[in-house]
Amino acid sequence: MSKKGKPMSEVEQKDMPGAEVAGPEAGASVDKIRDILFGSQIKNYEARFARLEENLVRETVELKETMRKRFDSLEGFFRSETEALAARIKAEREERTNNFHSLDRDLKSIHDEMNRKIHDLDASTAEGQSTLRKELMAESRKLLDEIAERHDSLRALLERRVGELRHTKTDRALLSELLIGMATQISEDGQPGQDSNEGH
Repeated sequence: MSKKGKPMSEVEQKDMPGAEVAGPEAGASVDKIRDILFGSQIKNYEARFARLEENLVRETVELKETMRKRFDSLEGFFRSETEALAARIKAEREERTNNFHSLDRDLKSIHDEMNRKIHDLDASTAEGQSTLRKELMAESRKLLDEIAERHDSLRALLERRVGELRHTKTDRALLSELLIGMATQISEDGQPGQDSNEGH
């Protein structure tokens, strides 16, 4: 046995006094001596190693079980979170799709309403233009009628004035002839008197 209590090697045993025995008998004696000296310690070590190995195996199994449970729990958590996220994404997609369809319907309704209003405005404008055109035509006819009436009135007045002028001219001619006749008559009436005065 060495100083540290460890079994000696065959070289150390050969170096010891009286240790020159060789062969299988020497090996067997060494094993016997070792069993006598260290048998209990070796058994103790073996028992301790067995318990350590048993504890190690048990702890390994427990660790594997714990890790499996944790992985299962983590997998379940990720699965539930993934399903919840997928459900939220699906709900948001459906909501956005519904909003899009609603917006599309609103835009279509607004477009149709705008088209209807534009059509009504066009119809109203056309009707207004037609009414205005009719009013302008009526006013034009009325103005033409008034112009024709004024023309006829002025023409009648002009004809009347011309007639009056003609009548006045005729009266003057008659008056002139009358005056000439009267002058002639006066002149003729005065001549016999002169002749009678000359006879006296």
